[in-house]
Amino acid sequence: MIQWQKSSFSGGGDGDECVEVGLAEGVIHVRESDEPDRILPVTRDSLTALLGRLRTANRP
Repeated sequence: MIQWQKSSFSGGGDGDECVEVGLAEGVIHVRESDEPDRILPVTRDSLTALLGRLRTANRP
């Protein structure tokens, strides 16, 4: 069973606009709370690369 953790950047309520991350059997899983059945398994390296890219991307 995956124990999901909501992103600290998500809204404070129980709304459906949250990114959640979970760990199960050594695999990292990412999902959006508005579509909880759509789960993306990722490696630590790919998640680190994605987060690094998002941090350095130009913002409007």
